[in-house]
Amino acid sequence: MEALMSAHIVNVPVCHVKQCNHSLLTAATGPRSIQKLHRSVFGMMNNSKLTNSVTASIQPLEASTTDRFDNTLPSKEMLNLWRNVDAVCFDVDSTVCVDEGIDEFAEFCGAGKAVAEWTSRAMNGTVTFQEALAARLSLINPSLSELQDYLEKRPPRLSPGIAELVKKLKARNVDVYLVSGGFRQMINPVASILEIPLKNIFANQLLFGDSGEFLGFDENEPTSRSGGKPVAVQQIREAFGYKTLGMIGDGATDLEARQPGGADFFICYAGVQLRDGVAAKADWLVFNFKDLINSLD
Repeated sequence: MEALMSAHIVNVPVCHVKQCNHSLLTAATGPRSIQKLHRSVFGMMNNSKLTNSVTASIQPLEASTTDRFDNTLPSKEMLNLWRNVDAVCFDVDSTVCVDEGIDEFAEFCGAGKAVAEWTSRAMNGTVTFQEALAARLSLINPSLSELQDYLEKRPPRLSPGIAELVKKLKARNVDVYLVSGGFRQMINPVASILEIPLKNIFANQLLFGDSGEFLGFDENEPTSRSGGKPVAVQQIREAFGYKTLGMIGDGATDLEARQPGGADFFICYAGVQLRDGVAAKADWLVFNFKDLINSLD
């Protein structure tokens, strides 16, 4: 509980930097204290232009064939779990949003192709997540000003139906979380649009120095390494005592969250990316969030 609540206090719309030799600071995702705040200059969470300009303009990817999958219709047990779920954890990239945030950021900074290759390896489970994360950030080597410019010019693009699904879940008193290997700075605007509390975000944190130079990422975040999503989901469950908790995502790291003490079920959303190895192991494979929305009626 203490670790979980400590993580919650840093879900604020600011860019933090790590304590290092001089007066630098880090996101206090663990028990460490924040010594200095390096605020984003454009007021990300109060930017009405940002939140109002987001549209789900991309249609979900439909399966070219579902013959090789036998889980596109939920079992009776799965449907019962879904209809009685207490909390749902959503992956963000290629699930809540149609983009892979780090890939989009890399393209914006001129390192798109090389970074996308590492993202694919990570999502397919062929390299450890921490290896891929470190490699991608090394290739991008972003400055704080570049990050701010990116967030100003590239508002998040939500997947079709996700806003309606989140609204419906909340109307049923289901708690919604965003659990991502992406970065808080990019996910905060998504949470704001969907009216998800910032304390319900579990993600990584980019670190910058006083001059805006890139320092790395906070390695104390559970989502910064392989096996991190299950840890985050377990923390959520233990903290609030949810009887039934589900995970929805598209990648291998989302599938990992379904384990004892973690998620009771894993729904694979393949509306953006269809990853056969992950889809085949899901409790339910969907290509459109409307399937999940309609099943709650």
